[in-house]
Amino acid sequence: MFPPASDLHGAVDRGEIVPFFQPQVDLETRKTVAVEVLCRWFHPEHGLVSPADFIPVAEANGAILEIGKFMLDETCRAAAEWHRDGMPLEVSVNVSPIQLAAPEFFDDLLDNLEHLGLPPQTLTIEITESLPISDLPIVVERLASLRDMGLGVSIDDFGTGYSSIAQLQSLPATELKIDQSLVQDESAATQELMSAVVGVVRGRGIRIVAEGVETEAQLERVKQLGCHRAQGFLFSRPIAHDELQPLLAFAF
Repeated sequence: MFPPASDLHGAVDRGEIVPFFQPQVDLETRKTVAVEVLCRWFHPEHGLVSPADFIPVAEANGAILEIGKFMLDETCRAAAEWHRDGMPLEVSVNVSPIQLAAPEFFDDLLDNLEHLGLPPQTLTIEITESLPISDLPIVVERLASLRDMGLGVSIDDFGTGYSSIAQLQSLPATELKIDQSLVQDESAATQELMSAVVGVVRGRGIRIVAEGVETEAQLERVKQLGCHRAQGFLFSRPIAHDELQPLLAFAF
């Protein structure tokens, strides 16, 4: 049973929203080169609630703004910590189009970069697909501004929902993440589709990340297709900050 939607308001202040971390691996070196910061909701009565369930609710009732600010702050804080420790990892975080449409998002982002001394190239904003972003001109304009500042702009979960080649062509993307449903599908038709997509995207100079890689066979397949990076359970599940540390200098 899903918790009352109203419980999302104040969940950050109550310590129920927690960042988890998943490494992203370069397919040539098999070293961790980036980390995605993922949102988790630990409800005191209902336990762990899936982001797939609570994020749409948070977008609908406005709680996404306070949750998104917290996640952005935590992402920048972690990135700054790793840079101080001599590990210049790239760090990505999911951002809702609703956040991007709010002016305070950019104020928060710039404040973090300035106060933490964080190079913009460190951060990648992953665009969730809850809305067809190409229908929101202000969001497209702001994404272009972020890219021009040096931030990465990633289209997440390609192959599902609104994610498509048309979406890619309408947005100032620097990265495309192929959804795990395609990565784990061994059918000839899907492999032909992925090969065609990778060819188009690489031709535009856009980085390609394969999501949901769980086996060595899948890893070899996406490498042969021409993906640049991969993440998934083969390397690590999303884990707490302290658990991640030993993996950062590890070659898988």
